[in-house]
Amino acid sequence: MFVDDYNAERSKMGRAIPGQSLTNDPENPAPYEQAPEMTSVHEASIYLWDFITEEETYAALMTAIDDEVPVMQIVQTILFNEFQQGKWNPDLMLMLAEPLAYMLIALAERLDLDIKIDDDEEEGDVFGVDMEEKKLEELRNSQIPQGFITEQMANEMERLPTMSSLLEPQPEEEAPAPEQPSLMAQPEGQ
Repeated sequence: MFVDDYNAERSKMGRAIPGQSLTNDPENPAPYEQAPEMTSVHEASIYLWDFITEEETYAALMTAIDDEVPVMQIVQTILFNEFQQGKWNPDLMLMLAEPLAYMLIALAERLDLDIKIDDDEEEGDVFGVDMEEKKLEELRNSQIPQGFITEQMANEMERLPTMSSLLEPQPEEEAPAPEQPSLMAQPEGQ
């Protein structure tokens, strides 16, 4: 009896109150409450490729993969963040998980990184939805199916930096000399 009551109360925690979305200001909706910016897998895949191959993002992602952060964890983080910004709806977000995972795997393979696909405890779970075992096994074996990486993507991949250049410390630019004396400096002539 006590266990049933406890589980009933625990299941309510952290969930939205029924009707809570109706209290949001309709004049100022959140980005994910509006029409999505992208509605096709192709368009969103090109956007994601451009996003993950930006210099800073690429370096951060490859460093994370090198530090054994699971690829599917990175995929979920990127896709959910872009969903919150209104880029796509939840359905498209789920459809983009596999293409984005293959893009990250291809980039990591190019750098000969050891790739961890998922956590052992959350095996095959993407946004709470189980992936097909066949697709999960293809991801684990790094078998990138035809069409996930286009010829244009492969050409762009060749121009990306290597892991050794990513790990090298970048020279810091010297700050320009101040044109005005600092407000904290002692006044001249005293």
